[in-house]
Amino acid sequence: MKFIAPVTKNEEITATIIDLTYEGMGVAKVSDYPLFIEDALPGEEVELVVTKVGKNYGYARVLKRHNDSPDRVELPNKTYMQSGIAPLGHLSYAAQLKFKQQQLRNVYQKNHLDIEVLPTIGMADPKGYRNKAQIPVRQVNGQLETGFYRKRSHQLIPLEDFYIQDPEIDRAIVIIRDLLRQYHVPAYDEARNRGIMRNIMVRRGHFTHEMMIVLITRTKDIPQLQNIISGIVTKLPKVVSIMQSVVPKPTNVVLGRTVKKLYGKTYIHDQILGHTFDVSALSFYQVNPLQTEKLYQTAIDAAHLTGKETVIDAYSGIGTISLSLAKHAKYVYGVEVTEAAVADAKRNAKHNGIHNVKFQLGLAEKVMQEWREEGLEADVLVVDPPRKGLASTFVEAVGVMKPKRIVYVSCNPATLGRDIALLQEFGYHAEKTQPVDMFPLTQHIESVTALTLD
Repeated sequence: MKFIAPVTKNEEITATIIDLTYEGMGVAKVSDYPLFIEDALPGEEVELVVTKVGKNYGYARVLKRHNDSPDRVELPNKTYMQSGIAPLGHLSYAAQLKFKQQQLRNVYQKNHLDIEVLPTIGMADPKGYRNKAQIPVRQVNGQLETGFYRKRSHQLIPLEDFYIQDPEIDRAIVIIRDLLRQYHVPAYDEARNRGIMRNIMVRRGHFTHEMMIVLITRTKDIPQLQNIISGIVTKLPKVVSIMQSVVPKPTNVVLGRTVKKLYGKTYIHDQILGHTFDVSALSFYQVNPLQTEKLYQTAIDAAHLTGKETVIDAYSGIGTISLSLAKHAKYVYGVEVTEAAVADAKRNAKHNGIHNVKFQLGLAEKVMQEWREEGLEADVLVVDPPRKGLASTFVEAVGVMKPKRIVYVSCNPATLGRDIALLQEFGYHAEKTQPVDMFPLTQHIESVTALTLD
């Protein structure tokens, strides 16, 4: 029997918002059929127009609100929500922290996991926190502009204040934009794959204030390059590195695989928990420096180290977590699949005078198996995987190695819940999860969970 939705496209209805999705969209139901609505909060009665009807759910747009949720706040610029910069910007910060705690609870309930979720650790000021920006450059109304794409489109909205970025990065982007205009550098034309300047990437050390500029171009040649470099260095004296990355083909990938030095060094310095790190253009480095220290300290506390333990840090990157753990452990072994990151990690260990660490290149599950065959027994395993979570082969390798304790740093509740359920099959048990708000005003959730072997 063919499904017939209780609403039709372009139909106008009145409904009450009853919940939020994990993306922060409001949920209304018509005869148990869910509609997802942007800029709508639980408790609000709204007049809607249905914009899309699917088999299991639909989408609608708010025409009028009859009342405001007590958790609603006004953003200084509606562009922040139109562009997806601050999808939770209309929700009070206290409510955002509760929302993220509840998202983890929902995932655990779905996976039949009895794990306590603690209140989310937030920020005193949840704005201006990002230490890295990747900003598209396009031609708008005959002029080179920098800004952000409108949601679900490649239509650039010109913007100078990005709200969640370090204000010094915002200022740098405007200065570089004006230099590109001054020297008539053509903006990238996505439709025709023409033009030169595709994106501007900026990294800034929160504690050192050092700045890196990466000019991401379609072609190797940039008109008036020396004048542009001179202008950047003169107007932005904290810039210690200017790099170029060439991306010649049409693609959604922002940064190319290689970068070339145009000026200064190939990295900037920054600090985490008293350690100094070299951060290059291609390095993975947490974008919220203040919350990173809270996240890593939470992970260190969860590891319950006494100085006698052998620790493995899988997905060790440039060594930020490994080096933070090292002074609390007997020895730390880091494993990472990216060659450049391993080189950075070794250099960072040397710079910080930390000798009880070893970094090895390779797939974590394979290297862990080799270490086990060599007689290495890990007391604690720390994992900080990408959003896709742990590979099934990695979980199996953990089941063979059987470290007494696992500290799981997660950036995706869905894969965290799945992985904890899999690890339970090997005898691991988790009691509580500590969310840390690394990405205020957005729906992303970071957390730390300790698992012990029963």
